[in-house]
Amino acid sequence: MPGWSAAQYLKFEDERTRPARDLLAQVPLGDAEVVWDMGCGPGNSTELLVERFGSVAVRGLDSDDDMLEKARKRLPDVGFDKADLSTWLPPEPPDLLYANAVFQWLPDHLGLLVRLMKELKPGGVLAIQMPDNLGEPSHLAMEETGLAGPWSAAFADGRIRRARLPSPAEYMDALTPVSSRVDVWHTSYYHPMANPQAIVEWVKGTGLRPYLQAAGAEHEAGFLADYSARIAKAYPPMADGRSLLKFPRLFIVAIRR
Repeated sequence: MPGWSAAQYLKFEDERTRPARDLLAQVPLGDAEVVWDMGCGPGNSTELLVERFGSVAVRGLDSDDDMLEKARKRLPDVGFDKADLSTWLPPEPPDLLYANAVFQWLPDHLGLLVRLMKELKPGGVLAIQMPDNLGEPSHLAMEETGLAGPWSAAFADGRIRRARLPSPAEYMDALTPVSSRVDVWHTSYYHPMANPQAIVEWVKGTGLRPYLQAAGAEHEAGFLADYSARIAKAYPPMADGRSLLKFPRLFIVAIRR
């Protein structure tokens, strides 16, 4: 997992919170006593859960200190824990395990999702949303820039590249044996951005961070210049001068048997 900056992430809070809201709208629970926001980040998704289920029911979980600090300031009545999702298990059976844009960072997360499903109460819900945008120009340009400059040795073995998500059928096959219902769908969001540089600022809060870290501080300016030029070419201006960022996301809602 890369190190995060809550301030950078929150530059586009409205756009980042929309899929979290859309995911929660599909959770078929009237109420809940135990709710976990896994990978809660700075608390923007946790806030949605609190609005629906109340602060007593909701708890947040993240591995990054900066994100947790911002979340605690934002929601002082909610408990937040630091933990590694690759090994974490809830201390008691939850009604809802909710995750907005975190499991894409965990390799081979299919097994983790099945394990978490088994921890839910009967009738409990696992609700997951993940970016599925590695085929978009915003991310293809990261690969191209990584191999194009004096920093290229850090990218030669492909270890920085995030793994593509499994297919919808693979999620269905893994979760169906422990679920009474599994829904999987894609949504592509189209975000009008002020200009190509705004797209660069967007990905600096998430997908671009491990690339910049691998390139090293001495190459950050050069890496950003090369990447920004590719983004300007890939996202030409619309009639009003803005650039349109397509952002596909994968959603999963599974109900425990």
